[in-house]
Amino acid sequence: MSQPLSDRIALVTGASRGIGAALALQLAQAGAHVVAVARTVGGLEELDDQIKAAGGSATLVPLDIKDMDGIARLALALHDRYGRLDVLVGNAGVLGPLSPLGHVEPKDWNNILAVNITANWQLIRTMDPLLKAAPAGRAVFISSALSWLGRAYTGPYAASKAALNALVQVYAAETATTNVKVNAFNPGPTRTKMYASGWPGVDPETLPAPEEVVKALVPLCLPSFTESGKLYDYRPAKLLEFRAPA
Repeated sequence: MSQPLSDRIALVTGASRGIGAALALQLAQAGAHVVAVARTVGGLEELDDQIKAAGGSATLVPLDIKDMDGIARLALALHDRYGRLDVLVGNAGVLGPLSPLGHVEPKDWNNILAVNITANWQLIRTMDPLLKAAPAGRAVFISSALSWLGRAYTGPYAASKAALNALVQVYAAETATTNVKVNAFNPGPTRTKMYASGWPGVDPETLPAPEEVVKALVPLCLPSFTESGKLYDYRPAKLLEFRAPA
C-alpha cells in the first residue's frame, strides 16, 4: 500500500485498544513511526507486535494521560529526538457513569474532565511547538455526538466533549496562519469496550468495528488534508462546520 506518512512521527493517545489501537496500526501501515501512549502495558505490547508484523515501527509510552508532567516530559523527549511532531491524535477518553447530574460524584466528574479535556489541553500546550516545526502538522481529537445532543444521564461526558469541540475551534483559529490543521472526529457508536460499558443492550455486531471507523480518520492525519476547525462525522461521512445555535 502507499505510505503517505513515510518518515512522519504520529502520536496517538489511548492506543492500547479500540479506536486508538486500530488507528495506530493504520498510521504505521501508512508509513508513520507511531508514538503509542496508554496506561495498559500489555495492550501496548500487543499493538507493537501487530505494527512490527505489518512492517512498521512504534515507540511505546506507558503513561496515564492525566499525568501533566509526564506529557510535558514526552514532549521534551520528542523534541530532543525528532525536533517535530507530524500527527497528534487525542483519542484517550473515559465515558464515566451514566446517571442524573445530581447523582454524579465529584471524583467521577473530575476524572472525566481530567482525561477528556484537561489532558488534551496539556497535549496542545506542550506539543504545539513540535506540530508547528513539522512541514504539515495535523491534530485530530475524538469528539462525540453526545456533545451536542443533550441526552439525559450523559452529563459529564457530554460536557467534556463539548469543551473539546471548543478547544478544537480555538486551536484551529490560533494556528490559522501556520502549517498546522486541527479537526475533530466523531466516530459514533463503535464496537468498543467503552461503548459496551454504557449501552450493554446494544448488539455489538450491529456496530462498525474500530478498524473500519479509523479508515475515515486516517485521511485527516495526512499532509494532503487541508481543512481546519471542522468536525468529521463518520456515520453520514460528512465534514461539518461548527455553527452558532439557530
